[in-house]
Amino acid sequence: LDRSTREVELGLEYGIPTMNLAGQSLKFENGQWVAESGSFTGDRREMQRLRRRNQQLEEENNLLRLKVDILLDMLSETTAESHLMEKELEELKSHSRRRK
Repeated sequence: LDRSTREVELGLEYGIPTMNLAGQSLKFENGQWVAESGSFTGDRREMQRLRRRNQQLEEENNLLRLKVDILLDMLSETTAESHLMEKELEELKSHSRRRK
């Protein structure tokens, strides 16, 4: 049953999920946790510091993702070269056996 049908037939009224975290009241709306109006008790400088730290972490995360992509490319290239060398070695061995 969808939510509206459950509410009508079973009387289930869940309401909006809320939580209290470090003195701040948050509610879950449209897929995101949002501070309830007037509930933020922290100071503006702390909020700015957290935003800067979040930005730094996002940039570091992007750099690390780029490094992983580069390493995966290098691994793929090395693996391909290794397979080519193995194939060449097998061809040389079979060519050498034919001459004997």
